[in-house]
Amino acid sequence: MSRLLPLVLACVILVMMLNWAANAPEHLPGVDDQNAFAVPFELPPFGADRRGRPLIDYATQGAAVVVWPACFAGLLTAFFATIGGILRAIEWSWLDAMVQAMGEILGALPRMVVVLIIALMMDREQAQLMPIAIAWAILSAPGAMDEASAVAERLGGSRFVEALRAHGFSASRIYFHHLVVLNLRPVVLRQAGEVMMQVVFLEIALSALSSMRGEPSLTHSDQMMSWADLLIMGYPAVFLDEPGRHALDLGLGLVAMIAIMSLCISWAGRSR
Repeated sequence: MSRLLPLVLACVILVMMLNWAANAPEHLPGVDDQNAFAVPFELPPFGADRRGRPLIDYATQGAAVVVWPACFAGLLTAFFATIGGILRAIEWSWLDAMVQAMGEILGALPRMVVVLIIALMMDREQAQLMPIAIAWAILSAPGAMDEASAVAERLGGSRFVEALRAHGFSASRIYFHHLVVLNLRPVVLRQAGEVMMQVVFLEIALSALSSMRGEPSLTHSDQMMSWADLLIMGYPAVFLDEPGRHALDLGLGLVAMIAIMSLCISWAGRSR
């Protein structure tokens, strides 16, 4: 299967999310009772909520909440994974051992507890997802570094580097082309895509928890809407004879798009 198709699909989804985030309104429009729970063909493209406000604004505001923190967390995880693989391929055993020890300490920490502590420590009036996403990426780094280190060790570690150096390759070509691009790429991209997806799911979970408890959000300001609001708005239609099923379908569709993007990133980066 060609790697071009999943790469293009991942880029299309990411560009669409970035465009939504850039054009997201600061506030939802005014109430329009005539369009209450309007379905998509009555109020394109996604219909309206119980107050007649377009659901497209929920989608774009939710993208503005998650897209940049998720991308940054993915890049940070990819950086840590790359460093872990490179350290295993060089002869700095003391630094590799130090990094492994720090990774074991971080890996032993309960992620959700640490994330909740960081979220509760932030000012509720200036709540944002970025610190939580950074913390999640750091806590995910030990696993990514261990996997990248295992790949470098299977290649031969420092012996792999010495063999290529004996063939006349420069250090930059050895480490960044042969090691990272040709061998660590599948691990780095898969870990980055998974962390991006996890940050989005984490934001939805935290927003749903805050909304159900009637408390201010831990990840965004009160005037912004999360994709969790779409799921909360629509899930009663599954069990009760109430309108709003289109809101649930939209929320699940957005979650599915993020999952597809994560899978496509992994497929695009797999080895030949």
